[in-house]
Amino acid sequence: MSNEVPQPQQSEEVDLGQLFKLIGNAFNRFFQFIASIFKGIFHTIILFLLFIQKHIIKLAIVGFIGLAIGFYLDRNKTATYISTMVVEPNFNSVQQLYNNVNFYNELANAGDSTALSEVFNISKKEAGTIQEFRVESYSDENQKIQLFDRFVRSLDTTTQKTIDMKSYLENFNSFDARFHTVSVIATDNGIAKKIQPTIINSISRNGYFNLQKEISDTNIKLEDSLYNKQITEIDSLQLLYKKVMLKEADRPMEGTNISLGENGGKENKELALINKMEDLKSGLVALNVERANKSSILNIISDFPRKGVKVKGILKSYKFLVPASLLVLTLLILGLLSLNTYLKNYKKE
Repeated sequence: MSNEVPQPQQSEEVDLGQLFKLIGNAFNRFFQFIASIFKGIFHTIILFLLFIQKHIIKLAIVGFIGLAIGFYLDRNKTATYISTMVVEPNFNSVQQLYNNVNFYNELANAGDSTALSEVFNISKKEAGTIQEFRVESYSDENQKIQLFDRFVRSLDTTTQKTIDMKSYLENFNSFDARFHTVSVIATDNGIAKKIQPTIINSISRNGYFNLQKEISDTNIKLEDSLYNKQITEIDSLQLLYKKVMLKEADRPMEGTNISLGENGGKENKELALINKMEDLKSGLVALNVERANKSSILNIISDFPRKGVKVKGILKSYKFLVPASLLVLTLLILGLLSLNTYLKNYKKE
């Protein structure tokens, strides 16, 4: 028999020390990479500050000159004024309002004073003072919640369960708002008041919207007549019940027969009539509110003022725009000169 010497088997276990070492090296390289990024950013900031320090006097002179020019231009420029009107469109006329105002704004941006004078029936000189038209929705969170409540009430019970306020507010757009603002920016502070009738009539004279208003007026009158008819009928029933109760009270009492069920039934009927009357009165009040809100195709909540408000703001003034523009231009030129010097030195090296 031959004695066989057993061969040593290689261990298949993972060397944990080597594994931790690899993980440590990976983290080390990652942190070094992050540190190099911050060092690069810091180095760039320092180079920029050194560049500013080197040219600080030039930049200060340019800034002072730009500020002086800006003050001069602001003092001699023609002032602009903004006038704002708040409206409430009815019968889905909000889209037409936005289309019309955007059309006016395109004419103003193009400087087409001839077309503007024809549209608004004003002189070309007056039309030339108009610079911009704006239209925006005017709504806060409370108004959005009220619109959501009104929207939900108009749905059936099954559909109401599938609608939530969050999704409604996320999909809320400017056309859904109840109120909208129309603004006119011009160098003539009284031109907005002159063109207000044209802006309103461009919506109010639309045949489709007038038809919708006529139908709405007819429906409101019909509902009003039905409410009044029901109120009259309930008054008659209540009067009849009172007469019956008075006659029963006048009858002589025979023995001690008391019909609690009958009296209770009469009281319940009278209470039901009272509740129905209250519902009808509430409906009539709501109908009157609706009649007032839909009395016009475009309700004017707030007219254009007789004189507009002067447009102010440092970011739109020359005392900011001119120095800022000159400083940016100076920095660009000095940067190009420094780059040119660096390239020449690099070429020599």
